[in-house]
Amino acid sequence: MTKMALAVLIQGTGAHPASWLQTETAADASTDIDYYKAAAQLAERGRFDLFFIADTPAARTDNLHAWSRFPMFMNVFEPVTLLSAVASVTSHIGLGATASTSFYEPYNVARLFASLDHLSHGRAAWNVVTSANDYAARNFGLDRLPPHGERYERAREFVSVVQALWDSWEDDAFIQDRESGRNFDPAKLHVLDHHGRYFKVHGALNIARTPQGQPVIIQAGASNTGKDFAAATAEVVFASDSGVAEGRAFYQDLKGRMAKFGREPDDLKVLAGLPVVIGTSAQEAEDKYQALQSLIHPDVGRMRLSNDLEVDLSDLPLDEPVPLDRIPATSNFHQTYFANIAGMIRRGMTLRQIYMSYERGLETVRGTPIQIADRMEEWVAGGAADGFMMLFHTMPGGLRDFVELVVPELQRRGLMRADYEARTLRGHLGLKRPPNRYAQAAEVAPIAAAAE
Repeated sequence: MTKMALAVLIQGTGAHPASWLQTETAADASTDIDYYKAAAQLAERGRFDLFFIADTPAARTDNLHAWSRFPMFMNVFEPVTLLSAVASVTSHIGLGATASTSFYEPYNVARLFASLDHLSHGRAAWNVVTSANDYAARNFGLDRLPPHGERYERAREFVSVVQALWDSWEDDAFIQDRESGRNFDPAKLHVLDHHGRYFKVHGALNIARTPQGQPVIIQAGASNTGKDFAAATAEVVFASDSGVAEGRAFYQDLKGRMAKFGREPDDLKVLAGLPVVIGTSAQEAEDKYQALQSLIHPDVGRMRLSNDLEVDLSDLPLDEPVPLDRIPATSNFHQTYFANIAGMIRRGMTLRQIYMSYERGLETVRGTPIQIADRMEEWVAGGAADGFMMLFHTMPGGLRDFVELVVPELQRRGLMRADYEARTLRGHLGLKRPPNRYAQAAEVAPIAAAAE
């Protein structure tokens, strides 16, 4: 039986907007390196494939009374720096981080993730995002983000430049031959000379090709543009459908697009987002979830919806339906989240009902370890996912419950590995190590010449 892939999204005290109010969490977790090290070691004990850090290069600078009640991204480490420290206390689990194609330069990203791949002996992954908030835009000389389509055009060129830079050196370029006095073979360095719409890059990466050949590429776009981008470039995709039928449709659509880019379906793993709350009984899990929900302040609820719908809802009463004319005609940020909120408004839900149930396209699964494992098995067996991006509402307790209670059940069913069988992230996920494009071209050339 095929083993499911498992990633965990780590967000300080947890994924829930009120997690920091729970006394069993450490309020300063987001800047406590020992907390992250312990969390990564716990996930590694649970045989997770990937330890993942989301990021945005910005603090929120308005509506601070609401953000003070939900301090998301207000006090966090730069993620590649953080994962470099985590690499030193782990040996198998993959290490993934977000870096935006809208606000970095390709050379910076190529060097950062190549370095992380070397530091971790082949466990690095880059989550490619185009960013989805204007707080970040204003840190980089813009008033607001460029249009959605333009951001993806830039991202395509950005990724192609990064991957070319990762191939600057052939795998065996650094011969380090003391006898001849030659450290590297000059013929095996390939200088990139790129002139594109968004980037001009002439040079080479100043670090050897990485243990994985190239770090793993992650993407999470759910729009048509995003799915085409993922089908062309991604090796892991984070999905955010709440039901098996919807998940299966996304899975088939995404993998069905890969052939036109010369790729096989197994070249990409789809991980469904799965927030869970675990209890000794279904009722205990439900009570734990509802206790967290009750802590969401109305200011936070309004703000979260306003941000993702891209319109101010702060003047609306909590317990009346949201007027249909408040739905904007288009979205420039997260199109999936926008559609989710718009759908609830069209169903006549009140503002309070919406923010109490809104989970950015996901649904928290509440139940016993057996019930959680049943749901995960249903998704994988039903062709809706290759695995899961796990979210735990409170940390580290949620992760600990999963590792101690759910993982053994998944292993008993043959759905999870009992131990790691590889050392690299590509090895864990069953992804091919990409050949160096220049070495491959050199091998193909004599064959083509002989055939003429």
